[in-house]
Amino acid sequence: MELPDYITTFYADFIDPKKRVFIGYLLLSLLIAFAWMIALRRTPLRESLSKIFDRKVFFSPSAKADYKIFIINRLFSFFISPLLLTQLAIATSIYYLLHRQGLVHSGQFSDISKPLIVALYSVTLFLVEDLTKYLVHRWMHRWPLFWAIHKVHHSAETMTPITVYRVHPLEGVLYGLRGTFSQGLVISAFVFAFGSGVDLYTIVGVNVLVFFFHVTGSNLRHSHIAIRYWPWLEHILISPSQHQLHHSIAREHHDKNFGVALAVWDWMFGSLHLSETDKDLTFGLTGKDKESARLSHIYFYPILDMGRVIRRRLQRLKTFVVTRVMRRADG
Repeated sequence: MELPDYITTFYADFIDPKKRVFIGYLLLSLLIAFAWMIALRRTPLRESLSKIFDRKVFFSPSAKADYKIFIINRLFSFFISPLLLTQLAIATSIYYLLHRQGLVHSGQFSDISKPLIVALYSVTLFLVEDLTKYLVHRWMHRWPLFWAIHKVHHSAETMTPITVYRVHPLEGVLYGLRGTFSQGLVISAFVFAFGSGVDLYTIVGVNVLVFFFHVTGSNLRHSHIAIRYWPWLEHILISPSQHQLHHSIAREHHDKNFGVALAVWDWMFGSLHLSETDKDLTFGLTGKDKESARLSHIYFYPILDMGRVIRRRLQRLKTFVVTRVMRRADG
């Protein structure tokens, strides 16, 4: 690995429109925050500047840990990414599996107009991606083995756009595999059914719907600027304030708002919580889950926790098996 490759690893996401922290999206988020503070909240300019660029947030111990984790995880992803399953391999495997079923034959819908195919593909890919992100996120909270690593993200006590990278490397691997399978499934299914007409409606190389999500302030979801939407819209789209509620330690906010872009999944599956007016939130973890900002805790304690979860499950399985054997012996 050459020195230029190391350097590129650190700043690549800031110049890639496919990434949330692309510099253009960050600047647009700043403009949205200013518009919210000045035009809608009627906050004076100086106070707005002080609020948005709050040093207590961006230079807090939690934020400093985020910056360190960002650097470490960039290096980790550089080395681990080539070892993961590729999207092409998954798509190819599914594509050949589809030939074995008899309900739809290859290219059956290829005579549909290309603009309609592209529109269907763009929307389907966006929906499947967002739904699988919701499901994996929900499982991260519900399954102790996954929570052991996901709580690293929730250990942030202040939030900045870089907090999106505050994840344990194992969570990064899991989400990477999720994307590989979900995208591979949609790609293979559409190429099989619609043939060579499959394409995306894009802006700067990004699915137009993902682009819309980013330019409307996706970075503000991990921030201290609590922008709310109208209640009806918060049943469809996750507002920055709703995601901040997701990070709240308040009991009424636990296991709410798992959605990334769309709130409809939370609405459908009973985990929706609308934003609340002018309510101070406390972020982080409580009780036995409370994490230290030390990197050694952030990276190694989740592994120990996963080991404890596995040992408990094995002990329960052992107890169950022994009990069944003894009952049969007595019978």
